[in-house]
Amino acid sequence: MAWLLALAAITRREALRFTGQRGRFIAALVRPMLWLVVFAAGFRAALGLSITPPYATYTTYEVYIVPGLCGMILLFNGMQSSLSMVYDREMGSMRLLLTCPLPRWWLLVCRLLAGTGISILQVYVFLALAALSGIRFAWSGYAAALPALVLAGLMLGALGLALSSVIRQLENFAGVMNFVIFPMFFLSTALYPLWKMAESSALLHHICAFNPFTHAVELIRFALYSQLNPAAFLWVLLSGLVWLGLAVWGYDPARGLLRKAAKPG
Repeated sequence: MAWLLALAAITRREALRFTGQRGRFIAALVRPMLWLVVFAAGFRAALGLSITPPYATYTTYEVYIVPGLCGMILLFNGMQSSLSMVYDREMGSMRLLLTCPLPRWWLLVCRLLAGTGISILQVYVFLALAALSGIRFAWSGYAAALPALVLAGLMLGALGLALSSVIRQLENFAGVMNFVIFPMFFLSTALYPLWKMAESSALLHHICAFNPFTHAVELIRFALYSQLNPAAFLWVLLSGLVWLGLAVWGYDPARGLLRKAAKPG
């Protein structure tokens, strides 16, 4: 019961913080909609897409990038959650939370679950806006996408937690995030198919294939068509577990990275 109360309290706190930041919600929707309306319109004629799974027929570019934009929302919100962790640590509320008589890993998982839930809500609002613009999927696809979004959101949120354990000051956050968000997003299949990368550069193809965000996008893409991509599922699951383990280790003051960050110099 105490564990569930902790989960409910942390979720409520994150929900109140989110509802108090309307600009964050609007920005999370404006960003992918801008890419969908403007970017996709410019590349529709220039970029041809072959018939590759999960697509059974030719698909337009704006349909192709919707899963990648869903991943964009999860990625940016995962990093936003890590920003709030750094802020809480500077303000002292993080130290107070970690004094709770519950396992440290559970408190971090509660924070991770709360942030992922908010991210998924924004993804479905974006999918609703995409449907209004004419990009629709089967109802079974929307339902099948939920577990894929949960797994991808947990993986990206765990990455944010791991990064927040090594960021010493809030001012350093923007610089670190620029070296994480943009490479992960642009060196993935969010905007271009993997075979397009192979045509331009074998090195870029290998980087994109190794990028965990690529597999998160592909997991969502296949799920929207009620299909499972086993390789993407395993890669996302493994990456999430590794990053969550690093986050738990990093927030352990006895032996983690948080102790190192607290040292002067």
